[in-house]
Amino acid sequence: MGQEVSSAAFTREDRLAYRHKVLQSLDVFEHMLEQSRFDFTRPQMGLEIELNLVDGNLDPALINGAVLKDLEGSEFDFQAEVGRYNIEMNVAPRPMAGDQAVRLERWLNESLRRAGDAARGHGAQVAAVGILPTLMQELFDGDWLSLGVRYTALNNAILAERGEGLELDIEGPTGERVSGYFETIGPLSGCTSVQLHQQVTPQDFPLYWNAASAITGVQVGLAANSPYLFGRQLWAETRIPLFTQMVDTRSVELKAQGVRPRAYFGDRWITSIFDLFEENVRCYPALLPEQSDEDPVAVYKAGQVPELGELRLHNGTVYRWNRPIYDNVRGVPHLRVENRVLPAGPTVVDMVANACFYYGLLEKLTSSGRPIWTKMPFEDAANNFDEAAQHGIASVLSWPGVGRVPVTELVAEHLLPMADEGLAGLGLRREVRTHYLDVLAERCQSGQNGASWQVACTQRFEAQGDDRPTAIKKMFALYMEHGESNEPVHTWPLPEVAAPVTA
Repeated sequence: MGQEVSSAAFTREDRLAYRHKVLQSLDVFEHMLEQSRFDFTRPQMGLEIELNLVDGNLDPALINGAVLKDLEGSEFDFQAEVGRYNIEMNVAPRPMAGDQAVRLERWLNESLRRAGDAARGHGAQVAAVGILPTLMQELFDGDWLSLGVRYTALNNAILAERGEGLELDIEGPTGERVSGYFETIGPLSGCTSVQLHQQVTPQDFPLYWNAASAITGVQVGLAANSPYLFGRQLWAETRIPLFTQMVDTRSVELKAQGVRPRAYFGDRWITSIFDLFEENVRCYPALLPEQSDEDPVAVYKAGQVPELGELRLHNGTVYRWNRPIYDNVRGVPHLRVENRVLPAGPTVVDMVANACFYYGLLEKLTSSGRPIWTKMPFEDAANNFDEAAQHGIASVLSWPGVGRVPVTELVAEHLLPMADEGLAGLGLRREVRTHYLDVLAERCQSGQNGASWQVACTQRFEAQGDDRPTAIKKMFALYMEHGESNEPVHTWPLPEVAAPVTA
């Protein structure tokens, strides 16, 4: 969940004063990067997982307020997300060393069990998936928006900035298409993801951001888990274009002028974290221009660490797929790369394996040899991201020294050994890293991830004569059963179905 605000409406004077404070904060941030000491002891990883609540019919259950109330006071950190059927789980930072990946899996399983208990008390279940397969457009005709001023303010701000409703138009590789016009950001709530955080120094930030951008397409291809929206089979990771279009504040004319979208991959490698914050301030109007009482210049001159609340709030409404983060924890500043490309699910073990791959490969690419971005055009990284979102585990990507190659071959033969070396460098025990990386090796061998299993399973049911809604419901019921078992998705069997009866 993003930073909360106190008002859902802002005046022209609010915007002018906010712009001044953001520019002040940007100047202070630049000085801090040059002169201040940022917290960094050893590599720290943290993550957030967005989840869905579904009722007994596997449709969205609009009860997050009641579920979150039942979770209050527990050791697990849950919050609301955009839709009333969404909750978010936050995991405190930890080193990726020793047996921490195993501990993380246990923690996530226990967290989900606790959330599941709370949901069952209200006749619901918790689902970890990139987009609920049972999500339908009609949901957004009702009272779907989570309580909280931030969500109302964000909805109002995106529509006001655009000056009209939001257009959604996604066509899948098979020709199926979703096209519609929305007076709210409702479909945005369908996007549930895993966000991976890596704490870094100011000097190392561009190395990590560039490396994260280089491997983003690989991550998406390997882990895609969002093939259906409103009953249509679209991209393997439909969450990517859905999110992009639902936060797009540009009119048709601004798109034609080449104005950047708010969900943005980037257009070049960077040399400083300041590049990204400066571009945010220069190119994106404020959506939530709420001011704090802090005078960042005075705080900094007094030798203290400013919160830079305006800069952070503005940064939180520019949705880079690899986002820069500035934070202040108990008076100590630190920086993070937030990787936002992975979908939730299918299982905890799959999500931990995806995280291990990311952190290991990131460490290897930033600690040895010639940097990957000096050998790879940024355009290749951007094209890989698009290709992987469309085709998932069947995608073919470009990689330096390898050329165009299926993502499964690229990962199995080239990148998993690199990830293993990176995890070893971080201190993760051999048997632990072997366990999780083997999950990905076997996923590559089987050619089955969450998206491909969903599609193949649905097609099996359709082949026996079920219509699409019925087939999706049956598929999702099996998905929930397998997810509960925590067996990795590459092991999930497809159902045996009978041929349709003909007269």
